[in-house]
Amino acid sequence: MSAAFRKAAKARQRPHRERAQPAARTKLGLLEKKKDYRLRAHDYHKKQNALRALQKKALDKNPDEFYFKMIRAEVKDGVHVIKQPKDEITPEQVKLMRTQDIRYVEMKRVAEAKKIERLKGELHLLDAAGSGPSRHLFFVDTKREVQEFDIAAHLDTVPELVDRVYNRPTIATLQRETVKGPTDPAHLKKLAQQRKNQYDLLRQRIEREKAMFVISQKIQTRKDLLDKTHKVKVKKETKTGPAIYKFKFQRKR
Repeated sequence: MSAAFRKAAKARQRPHRERAQPAARTKLGLLEKKKDYRLRAHDYHKKQNALRALQKKALDKNPDEFYFKMIRAEVKDGVHVIKQPKDEITPEQVKLMRTQDIRYVEMKRVAEAKKIERLKGELHLLDAAGSGPSRHLFFVDTKREVQEFDIAAHLDTVPELVDRVYNRPTIATLQRETVKGPTDPAHLKKLAQQRKNQYDLLRQRIEREKAMFVISQKIQTRKDLLDKTHKVKVKKETKTGPAIYKFKFQRKR
């Protein structure tokens, strides 16, 4: 085939175009292709076959046959709902579980309290940054003494150690011995940050111990409510304390 013939054949070819869209059905969208029609038809017949299979299964089913969903399901407001089985548990079993919960919480609270005491012993109850400005009041007789008051002389120490609230030796002690411990400002700043972190940890443990104590009280209250004794609520439950009830006095034999 010559090049001129191929060129002429290519010129006679018409480009493929989509089918024209009638103006009357423009609002319905573009006409679907043959491939789209086949897919839609296949999906339609698949759904029809599934419906016929379900209808046949329903017709073949024995109406007298029993299965457990007959008593575990119901229809509410047109909605199929499956009933949740109720836990078979006695009041004695509930009390036992409450007791075990209280013992577990108390065990964790006691362990937390021991950690708090150990941490307090390590920190020696030093003042923590952020707990409020510490004050040391000095009393004088006249206003002149207030104006001429020298805190370093009153504390009998050097001015460089006035800002310390601990390990602040007197001048006599400094004359006999040297200052023990770090004196570099950078090292002191690092130690102060470590001490602050320890106090933050101490505060978190104290808050956790208080929260466990409140939880223990609330569990004990719920356990006491299992008794069938007449009771009246005196105070509602809060985040920091359990509810308070007044029980009717019963004389024990």
